[in-house]
Amino acid sequence: MVEGLALAALLGGVGGLTRGFIGLLKALSLRRRVIWAYYAITVVIAVVIGIFVGIVFDFDPRLSLLAGYAGTDILEGIYKSFNVQKVYVRK
Repeated sequence: MVEGLALAALLGGVGGLTRGFIGLLKALSLRRRVIWAYYAITVVIAVVIGIFVGIVFDFDPRLSLLAGYAGTDILEGIYKSFNVQKVYVRK
Protein backbone atom coordinates (compact mmCIF):
# COMPACT_ATOMS: atom_id res chain seq x y z
CA MET A 1 0.00 0.00 0.00
CA VAL A 2 2.76 2.47 0.95
CA GLU A 3 4.74 1.49 -2.14
CA GLY A 4 1.67 2.21 -4.28
CA LEU A 5 1.26 5.64 -2.69
CA ALA A 6 4.93 6.44 -3.19
CA LEU A 7 4.80 5.36 -6.84
CA ALA A 8 1.61 7.36 -7.45
CA ALA A 9 3.21 10.42 -5.82
CA LEU A 10 6.43 10.03 -7.80
CA LEU A 11 4.67 9.61 -11.12
CA GLY A 12 2.24 12.45 -10.37
CA GLY A 13 5.26 14.64 -9.63
CA VAL A 14 6.99 13.59 -12.84
CA GLY A 15 3.85 14.46 -14.79
CA GLY A 16 3.63 17.83 -13.04
CA LEU A 17 7.31 18.54 -13.64
CA THR A 18 6.87 17.73 -17.32
CA ARG A 19 3.89 20.04 -17.69
CA GLY A 20 5.66 22.73 -15.69
CA PHE A 21 8.81 22.38 -17.78
CA ILE A 22 6.83 22.97 -20.97
CA GLY A 23 5.31 26.10 -19.43
CA LEU A 24 8.76 27.16 -18.25
CA LEU A 25 10.18 26.83 -21.78
CA LYS A 26 7.26 28.86 -23.11
CA ALA A 27 7.80 31.62 -20.55
CA LEU A 28 11.54 31.75 -21.26
CA SER A 29 10.99 31.88 -25.02
CA LEU A 30 8.62 34.83 -24.56
CA ARG A 31 11.17 36.44 -22.21
CA ARG A 32 8.70 36.59 -19.35
CA ARG A 33 9.56 36.55 -15.67
CA VAL A 34 9.40 33.08 -14.11
CA ILE A 35 7.63 32.81 -10.76
CA TRP A 36 9.47 29.88 -9.15
CA ALA A 37 7.11 29.64 -6.18
CA TYR A 38 4.17 29.12 -8.53
CA TYR A 39 6.13 26.45 -10.39
CA ALA A 40 6.89 24.62 -7.12
CA ILE A 41 3.28 24.83 -5.94
CA THR A 42 1.97 23.37 -9.19
CA VAL A 43 4.36 20.42 -8.87
CA VAL A 44 3.23 19.78 -5.28
CA ILE A 45 -0.40 19.90 -6.42
CA ALA A 46 0.45 17.43 -9.20
CA VAL A 47 1.89 15.04 -6.59
CA VAL A 48 -1.31 15.26 -4.54
CA ILE A 49 -3.46 14.72 -7.63
CA GLY A 50 -1.29 11.74 -8.63
CA ILE A 51 -1.81 10.16 -5.20
CA PHE A 52 -5.56 10.86 -5.28
CA VAL A 53 -6.05 9.37 -8.73
CA GLY A 54 -3.79 6.44 -7.80
CA ILE A 55 -5.97 5.65 -4.80
CA VAL A 56 -9.24 6.02 -6.69
CA PHE A 57 -8.14 3.89 -9.63
CA ASP A 58 -6.27 1.15 -7.76
CA PHE A 59 -2.71 2.52 -8.19
CA ASP A 60 -2.46 2.31 -11.97
CA PRO A 61 0.93 3.98 -12.54
CA ARG A 62 0.07 5.20 -16.04
CA LEU A 63 -2.98 7.03 -14.78
CA SER A 64 -1.03 8.68 -11.95
CA LEU A 65 1.52 9.97 -14.47
CA LEU A 66 -1.23 11.27 -16.71
CA ALA A 67 -3.03 12.82 -13.73
CA GLY A 68 0.09 14.70 -12.71
CA TYR A 69 0.50 16.01 -16.24
CA ALA A 70 -3.14 16.93 -16.74
CA GLY A 71 -3.39 18.59 -13.33
CA THR A 72 -6.80 19.72 -12.22
CA ASP A 73 -8.28 19.06 -15.66
CA ILE A 74 -8.39 15.34 -14.84
CA LEU A 75 -10.23 15.97 -11.56
CA GLU A 76 -12.92 17.82 -13.47
CA GLY A 77 -13.20 14.92 -15.92
CA ILE A 78 -13.53 12.39 -13.10
CA TYR A 79 -16.21 14.53 -11.48
CA LYS A 80 -18.16 14.74 -14.72
CA SER A 81 -17.82 11.00 -15.33
CA PHE A 82 -19.91 10.27 -12.24
CA ASN A 83 -22.84 11.99 -14.01
CA VAL A 84 -23.63 14.38 -11.19
CA GLN A 85 -26.94 16.10 -11.75
CA LYS A 86 -27.65 19.62 -10.66
CA VAL A 87 -30.42 20.21 -8.19
CA TYR A 88 -32.34 23.45 -8.38
CA VAL A 89 -34.26 24.76 -5.39
CA ARG A 90 -37.21 27.05 -6.03
CA LYS A 91 -38.07 29.80 -3.64
